[in-house]
Amino acid sequence: MTPGSNIPLSAARVTVDVAAPVRLDVSGLLLTADGKVRSDDDFIFYNQPTGQGVTYRSGGGTAPDAITVDTAAVPAGIEKIVVTASPDAAGQSFQGVEPTATIRNADDNSVLATFTPPQLGAETALVIVEVYLRNGAWKARAVGQGYANGLAGIATDFGVTVEEPAPAAAPAPAQAATPPPAAPAAPRSVARTTPAAPPAPPAAPPAPAPGAGKINLDKGRVSLQKNQTVSLVKGGRPVLSQVKMGLGWEPAYRGKDIDLDASVIAYGPQRNHIDSCYFGKLSILNGAVKHSGDNLTGEGGGDDEVIVVDLGRLPQEVSGLVFTVNSFSGQKFTEVAKAYCRLIDAATGEELVRFDLTSAEAQTGVMMAKLIRQYSGEWDMTAMGNFVKSRTVRGMVKPSAQAL
Repeated sequence: MTPGSNIPLSAARVTVDVAAPVRLDVSGLLLTADGKVRSDDDFIFYNQPTGQGVTYRSGGGTAPDAITVDTAAVPAGIEKIVVTASPDAAGQSFQGVEPTATIRNADDNSVLATFTPPQLGAETALVIVEVYLRNGAWKARAVGQGYANGLAGIATDFGVTVEEPAPAAAPAPAQAATPPPAAPAAPRSVARTTPAAPPAPPAAPPAPAPGAGKINLDKGRVSLQKNQTVSLVKGGRPVLSQVKMGLGWEPAYRGKDIDLDASVIAYGPQRNHIDSCYFGKLSILNGAVKHSGDNLTGEGGGDDEVIVVDLGRLPQEVSGLVFTVNSFSGQKFTEVAKAYCRLIDAATGEELVRFDLTSAEAQTGVMMAKLIRQYSGEWDMTAMGNFVKSRTVRGMVKPSAQAL
């Protein structure tokens, strides 16, 4: 699955486990229509493993923790169960850690879907998947929303009471006639070992960390570095319908032509290949994606090839687009200079986002950028710059799917 994509559930009982190279704490929260728990009893985790229709299973450090949802037993008024994950080690972030959620039929353990959130960094907790009720049918959605203040931040955001342990009472003066009052009992905590619960974060509203380097268009044109992400949102609202992705390059050596081919590959929610638009197929998805045609030299200023994407006309099944450049003639990217891609508002011609490729490898293909539809409906653009050995767009389909 890709962020924002969803699938109908073919089983009444599903298990979501989350695996990673490090041990993770996985939890589930039962939410009403307002996105909040009814009480702290709706927070299902290692210290409270059973709830109404939702149970927690520990992997014991040798297998992934998991949340099982029995949709037939979920109480009326609960419209969503969010599954969260956070590194077990105190203070550890998801930087360099790639978690994968697997949604399974709880009765026969068959895999229904998998999801690996892209581009994680300073986040210390994630809402990774949600199981939700829509028009009387249960579905699962890939989310990947990050938080910078751990599992306690997620719990607080959804209405769970997470309190700091009471401070120790100050020693009474020797002459005091009245003994100091007893310290209050320790409140519920999300710490793994209740008697030694570490202090929870302050009760200020948590600030979600949407991803390493993620920004929006509020301040105008954005220049991305590799792996940075920009949300195509301004003032809290999507601002684009039809966009152009311009791709350009120059020969690294004066007088030598360089024949590169720009393409875009469309994927569905299971990272399944839907179609590819390139010089041999200039229009796909009923005209929602169109290619300007082949440039055989790379000479001259401006974009060498342009791909127009009508985001508003893309089928709902399209959840990801990867823009690639290939050298069909076999020339390597070490022979290319000034390669870039830029996103343009097709209505105004305004350049919104630009990514300049600042390094090269002796390969014949590169994934330049990707557009991902978020679960809220808006699109994110991420600079990639990943080189692969492929002279054609066909050879880019598999590595691009893995990079979503």
